[in-house]
Amino acid sequence: MLAIGFDEPGGPEVLRAVQVPEPHAGRGQVRIRVAAATVNPSDLVTRGGAAHDRYREVRPPYVPGWDAAGVVDEAGPESRWRIGDRVVAITKPVLEGGGAYAEWIVVSDDSVAQMPAGADVAAAATLPMNGLTAALALDAGAGRPGGTIAVTGAAGAVGGYVIQLAKYRGFTVVADAAPRDEQLVADLGADVVLARGDDFARRVRERFPDGVDGVIDCALQASAVLPAIRDNGSYVALRPPRLSGTVESQRGIDVHYVMVIDSVHDSATLQELSRLASEGVLTLRVAQTFPATEAADAHRLLEAGGVRGRIVLTF
Repeated sequence: MLAIGFDEPGGPEVLRAVQVPEPHAGRGQVRIRVAAATVNPSDLVTRGGAAHDRYREVRPPYVPGWDAAGVVDEAGPESRWRIGDRVVAITKPVLEGGGAYAEWIVVSDDSVAQMPAGADVAAAATLPMNGLTAALALDAGAGRPGGTIAVTGAAGAVGGYVIQLAKYRGFTVVADAAPRDEQLVADLGADVVLARGDDFARRVRERFPDGVDGVIDCALQASAVLPAIRDNGSYVALRPPRLSGTVESQRGIDVHYVMVIDSVHDSATLQELSRLASEGVLTLRVAQTFPATEAADAHRLLEAGGVRGRIVLTF
C-alpha cells in the first residue's frame, strides 16, 4: 500500500512515497481506509529527528501522522465497529505499525470515534490529536470552572480548541492574537483578546491585577508568561521539557507538561470531542489540503508559519 515516510530524519525533502505491507485488523482492532490525514507540528518534530530516540528501534521507512479520518473496511474479532462506519482515529506515529500518512491504518477500538456529523473528511481529520491535546491541557491546569485562564497561540488549531472547550466548561478566557487574528480569536469565544508577544503577561496583569488562574501555553513562551499567573495557579505546556524547555515553578505555581501520546486510548474523550464538533461547539478548521504525495510541500508550508487551521493530506 501507499504510505508517506522517510528513511533518515531531515528536512521536508526526506519525505517520499513508499510501499509498505497492507495491515490487517486483529482482535479489538479496526482497519481504516484513510481519506485524510492531518499535518501537525509534531510531524515536523518526528521527521526532523528530535524524537528519533522514540523510534530508532523501528525499521524504516518511518511513517508520520497522528490523526486521520476515513471508513472502517475491516473489523477484527470483538471490535465494536462495523465495516462502513465513518470514523476519526488517533495513532502513534511511526510506532505500532506506522502513523496516519498511509492508505490504511490499523488501530485499537479505543483510538476511534465516530466522524462528527456534517463534517467532511478533511475537517474531521483535524479533530483527534488537537482536540485531545486541548482537553488534556484543560484537565491538567485550568482549575475549577468559573475561573480565568489565558491562552497563548490562541489562533492556532490547538489554541482554538482550548478557547472553545474552556468556554463550554464555564471559564473566562483571555487570549493573545496578532492584529490580523483578533477577530478570529474573538469569534472563537475569547472574552478578552490581547496583543501577542513577549509582554503578554504584563498585558494580562493590566486587565487582571491578581493574575489569571492558569495559562495554557500553546505558543511555548515558557517562563515569559508565568508573571500572568496568580500565586498557586497553574501553567501548562504542550510539549515535554526536552522540546519546549524546562519551566521552573515560582510562587507556588503548578507546572504541567501534557503529551497526547498518553491519551491515544481515551475513547470516551475522543467521542465527546466528536459530539461537540457535531453540535458546533468545536470549530474544525482546514487551512489547505494537499495530495498525500505532496507531503513535502505541506511540511514546508507549515514550517513557514502563519497557518491558521490545519493542513491536511488527502488519499
